[in-house]
Amino acid sequence: MARYIRHACAFCALLLAALLVNAARVQVVQSGDYDGNPANRRATIARYQQPRGDILAGGEPVTGSVDTGEQLRFERTYRDGPLYAPVTGFASQMYGTTFLEHAQDGVLAGTDPMLSPLPLWNDVTRGASPGGDVVTTLNRRAQEAAYRGLAGRKGAVAAIEPATGRVLALVTSPSYDPAELSGNGEAVASAWERLNHDPEKPMLNRAVRQTYPPGSTFKVVTAAAALDAGLVTDLDARTKSPDPYRLPGTTTRLTNEADGCRDAPLREAFEWSCNTVFAKLGVDVGVQNMAATARAFGFNDAGLRVPFSVSPSTFDQHVDRAQLALSSIGQYNTRATPLQMAMVAAAVADDGRLRSPYLVERTTRQGGETVAGAGAHPARQVMRPSTAVRLKELMTGVVEEGTGTQAAIPGAVVGGKTGTAQHGIGNSGVPYAWFVSWAQARDALEPAVAVAVVVEDASANRGEISGGGDAAPIARDVMRAVLGP
Repeated sequence: MARYIRHACAFCALLLAALLVNAARVQVVQSGDYDGNPANRRATIARYQQPRGDILAGGEPVTGSVDTGEQLRFERTYRDGPLYAPVTGFASQMYGTTFLEHAQDGVLAGTDPMLSPLPLWNDVTRGASPGGDVVTTLNRRAQEAAYRGLAGRKGAVAAIEPATGRVLALVTSPSYDPAELSGNGEAVASAWERLNHDPEKPMLNRAVRQTYPPGSTFKVVTAAAALDAGLVTDLDARTKSPDPYRLPGTTTRLTNEADGCRDAPLREAFEWSCNTVFAKLGVDVGVQNMAATARAFGFNDAGLRVPFSVSPSTFDQHVDRAQLALSSIGQYNTRATPLQMAMVAAAVADDGRLRSPYLVERTTRQGGETVAGAGAHPARQVMRPSTAVRLKELMTGVVEEGTGTQAAIPGAVVGGKTGTAQHGIGNSGVPYAWFVSWAQARDALEPAVAVAVVVEDASANRGEISGGGDAAPIARDVMRAVLGP
């Protein structure tokens, strides 16, 4: 009898061992497969069982969470949603996350190990720390001024602090309210359909995800290349620039909107945006040097993040001389985001140095304790300091007595460059109005802000559209907001 009992005990022990092995297989070896299975809602339910951390601008939260009492308990809310949508993005229970809500999801959702004083314990218990906060670099007054200036017109504004790379404003228009996408009901699905099929594309982040022909604002880059190469040594010396200028190897003649561009000195050509002078300068500089200068400013960089990704701005390096002439005045295949053109202005303002832009100042735990800071952002020398000094002089002239007088601010030194970019088949589209600029209080040691503005549907007759008339006043208001009263 004892022999049968021993056999039964051995069999039970074997069954228990098999049970433990299977439990270990399910809970350890295959846990990832079960967690990632679309049919498993436990992770989704757990994700929304606690409030999400906040995104802050100017020390105040622009996001929040509301307890719905449903299975997916906490739903995202937004304060001034359309104003900050290009920065926050959305956090949707149906459609996931975008922009800062996505790039900083671990901190905001409380799953980042850095938030827990005992991360190993959290790994064992699979518990989440309370959501942390993301403190942005935004200047609330500048953000509001940019949004107010666009007034619903299609376009975008980007503003940077030249000495640090801090993004002070990032606005796109038209915009949308991310709160419409937060929940999981029929209203959310309807809003998703409506926003995605809206021909005005309110969910497109034009400041960082849309590239435009930069038009004459790109002449800042061309002037930098010509000055660095020594092709121009005296800003007031006459250039050998015919008007009209026949594009090399073609019968096409390039003309100017302004008069008096024939052989115009660089100072006058910059102030009045003479296409012929800069097209010829670009050809004289050569494609290799032009491409190298554009690359130094940030063009053709597919790795730029702020921390979400930025569409690369492009300068075509495989062009003939005629195409190079057009590329050098911001046409042909040259394209740029507003953030990229703000970087161009920032490099001029900071004596030829350029720092990568960033949008997150620091992340904190729920109680305010800093988890991670922005860290050092080393500068790269884009151009010679002497070239930057001359470009500052040229850009100041544009505002004082050229095409950008509407950007002037009493009590401040302002430099700028206007642009009107043609586009569409046969240049049939309404031109884009551009303005890039920087501003420095007269008693300050360095410029405080660099701005780029683009307006797609400028409210003027086609022949009257200009960066100076449509975009410069917006830039002025943003710069004034940063400089303060």
